[in-house]
Amino acid sequence: MNGNRIGRILPSGKIIQYDLPSPGSYPSFIVAGPDGALWFTENQSNQIGRITMLGEVTNYILPTKHAGPVGITSGPDDALWFVEINGNKIGRITTTGTISEYTIPTANARPHAIVTGPDRALWFTEWGSNQIGRITMQGEITEYLIPTQNAEPHGIVLGPDGAIWFAEECNKIGRLSLL
Repeated sequence: MNGNRIGRILPSGKIIQYDLPSPGSYPSFIVAGPDGALWFTENQSNQIGRITMLGEVTNYILPTKHAGPVGITSGPDDALWFVEINGNKIGRITTTGTISEYTIPTANARPHAIVTGPDRALWFTEWGSNQIGRITMQGEITEYLIPTQNAEPHGIVLGPDGAIWFAEECNKIGRLSLL
């Protein structure tokens, strides 16, 4: 929680660190954007950050106060999609900084991670409600209950088999088949 930096490892192994302008921002997840920059969540300062390869940082404040952004991914629409763990929303930011937010139907879902699926929708974990969520480009959300009680899903990825795989903190790996 004290680093407040974005790091870069060069092919030589040299590490370069870039200080973030907002103290205590707590950068959480980072992803390559469609614009050639890297985009990241700043959980404690309620912002989405963008950093160029030269270390130039731009911050975008979220409309929902104390939203607590965590996971972020590059979407199929050339925008960045992220989850708001405290705001109970899914967010979308364009590369020009326009932000949209979509409320998750289940209260206190506490979304944690997000990934683009093979169906051009975004899939996300809801560790507070024991579900996997899906949001379309139009903002329509569907939720899928995980069979294991109190699974606390966190990480999520699109597998090589076209299924959505997710890590459950109860020592299991889940798989949601889209077929």
